[in-house]
Amino acid sequence: MTETVLLVGGGGREHAIARAVADDCALYACASNRNPGIRRLADGFETIDETDAEAVADYATAVGADLAVIGPESALAAGVADALDEIGVYAFGPQAEEARLETDKAYQREFMDEADIPGCPDYAVFDDIEAACDYIDGYDGDLAVKPVGLTGGKGVKVIGDQVTSEEAKAYLRDSDYDRVVLEERLVGEEFTVQAFVANGDLRTTPAVQDHKRAYEGDEGPNTGGMGSYSDTGLSLPFMAEGDYEAAVDVLDAVVEALPDYKGVLYGQFMLTDEGPKVVEFNARFGDPEAMNTLPVLETPFIDVLTAARDGGPLPELAFTGEATVCKYAVPEGYPTDPDAGAKVAVDEESVGDALLYYASVDERDDGIYTTTSRSFAVVGRGDSVAAAEAQAEDALAAAGDRVRIRHDIGKADLVERRIEHMAELRE
Repeated sequence: MTETVLLVGGGGREHAIARAVADDCALYACASNRNPGIRRLADGFETIDETDAEAVADYATAVGADLAVIGPESALAAGVADALDEIGVYAFGPQAEEARLETDKAYQREFMDEADIPGCPDYAVFDDIEAACDYIDGYDGDLAVKPVGLTGGKGVKVIGDQVTSEEAKAYLRDSDYDRVVLEERLVGEEFTVQAFVANGDLRTTPAVQDHKRAYEGDEGPNTGGMGSYSDTGLSLPFMAEGDYEAAVDVLDAVVEALPDYKGVLYGQFMLTDEGPKVVEFNARFGDPEAMNTLPVLETPFIDVLTAARDGGPLPELAFTGEATVCKYAVPEGYPTDPDAGAKVAVDEESVGDALLYYASVDERDDGIYTTTSRSFAVVGRGDSVAAAEAQAEDALAAAGDRVRIRHDIGKADLVERRIEHMAELRE
């Protein structure tokens, strides 16, 4: 019997999910923007706000969905998984209470403490901004300043890296945040491990390194992610033997403490001289990391979804063994002053063997327009990071005008800097 799958969300991550399942199911999708890549793959597409749980549930009923995949964190926070589960449509995504692992950074750290999850940095939670500022003044070392709620990857400020102590305090005082987490600054190299979770089972995917900074050379403000890469195996070039396994041990501990968790569990780690520490958890695929992971997943993703729904063990995962490099094209001015509403031309024929994923664009009758976020990504694959990067770079002729790209992602000199950095820290 053909499964009917509902996909919630309209970004690059969701385009990757759509491509991973479209050939194996009847696919329907809903999102607040019209993503042309998803729309072409889907049997039906409805414009619905991803956070409107009732409307999403009504659409799931209308299309006869057997199960659903929820892409964005905003939908999880709004209880979309809860609403779908309630009407008997299995949602591959945690309900709102368990999604607090991502949506409430204070809960995240307190959960780690209470459940004795390894890799938790020193932290303090404040409901009083002035008390937080006093803590900054008295702290011996640098801190990461984190608003408790969702900020799209752009709300965290790191003292000693992005801001001074005085700038961090001014940031807090000028904000409307009513609760913040202050935690020790972790120094090292960031990486992500994403896992499929259901029925107390966990299956992990290759490590990925995202690049948050807006400009080449890791300069500029943080973004939702300008691009990312993975290697031919589970690990990354700057990781030592045992680092990947230590990160997986953290995810295992989370699943043991949350046996009813379902969906994707995303661990963002800082590889320090003491091993991996937890930067944060996300309750869904990363964007761009989904675009590194799903194209090299040989196991049909629909088999993961149906096993999760049916209560059995998740299938063992097989991967192609290819490295991947993802590079995003973003509107001029992104992230601080993006050129939203600009018409962009994407030459799909020039992509070649690379993959093109549309993201936060809106398809109208007369063309494709930018929004305030990232526009589209290209993903190269190859038998090495260098080969994947070359393929992605060749495909960027598809970018056209009015967008900007970080060309250095996946290039040999940037990867080598990561290796040298970890070697220095571990001396």
